[in-house]
Amino acid sequence: MRSIRPLTATPLVALAALALAGCAGTAADAEPAAETDTETVTVEDNHGEQTVTTPPQRVVATDNRTISMLDSWGVPVVGAPLDIFPDGLSFKDDPAVANLGNHNEPDLEAVVAADPDLIVNGQRFASYYADFETLVPDATIVELDPRDGEPLDEELRRQVTTLGEIFGKQEEAAALVADFDAAIERVLAAYDDSETVMGVITSGGEINYAAPTTGRTLGPVYDILGLTPALESDGSTDHQGDDISVEALAAADPDWFLVMDRDAAVSVNTDEAYTPATDILAGSEALQNVTAVREGNIVYMPQGTYLNEGIETYTQFFEDFADALESR
Repeated sequence: MRSIRPLTATPLVALAALALAGCAGTAADAEPAAETDTETVTVEDNHGEQTVTTPPQRVVATDNRTISMLDSWGVPVVGAPLDIFPDGLSFKDDPAVANLGNHNEPDLEAVVAADPDLIVNGQRFASYYADFETLVPDATIVELDPRDGEPLDEELRRQVTTLGEIFGKQEEAAALVADFDAAIERVLAAYDDSETVMGVITSGGEINYAAPTTGRTLGPVYDILGLTPALESDGSTDHQGDDISVEALAAADPDWFLVMDRDAAVSVNTDEAYTPATDILAGSEALQNVTAVREGNIVYMPQGTYLNEGIETYTQFFEDFADALESR
């Protein structure tokens, strides 16, 4: 059951009443608001057609997959779950940005205080869609999470292209998609499908299995790149991967290891010590005779992947994989 912090001050209804009363008391003295040139754009998201007033002026962003992109586009973010957002964002330490905390115990009141005209929602906050509809009914909510059963690469393209339409960044969005496609083509040209691949996630000092198609983050990579699995076993979408013994990994003897280091990303916001994936694989005696380890065929996803699983991250990973394939 999700936990939502109770209101710590005035109830929402009372807050609204106070706001209206304040407006009424100052209306006579207020100067007419300056007119701004605004238009609307209608886009299709996971919930149907959404009409967005452009350019958005006050954006609450909750989707880890798109936040780095929005920040690079100069989107005016006024609220975000800063506790789970990646490092390096321009507003990460900005006290003026309302902090929603994290998805396990979010401060949803912060959305009311941020007074957004647009919420770009998704991933860890997708389950709070209805709450946002209630709390800020005048805000447009756009949700472009990759949909179940749809190819991830197509969903990432849709996500980027749609947000490009909303923020008037069509050229920038097209460039991101072009880079993504080019990285995929490089891998397809260099990869020999006789070589087997194993996707793993390191977390808490353990090596866990990321199953083809279904596994978190790495699972869809098999389908996008046409990779041959070293192990054909069912798996879940668990964020830490599925339990597997190092003996089972060794027996599968993959030609390539593809690795996501979950702790490397999480440590940015927790300052907790962790064992890097490179050390975990290098320190496993059982894996030393595996072909991928013996030949140095290990490709690590970018360090912050777990908190930024967007198109830029996959593009960088595919480029790194292509570099490794082409350098043999």
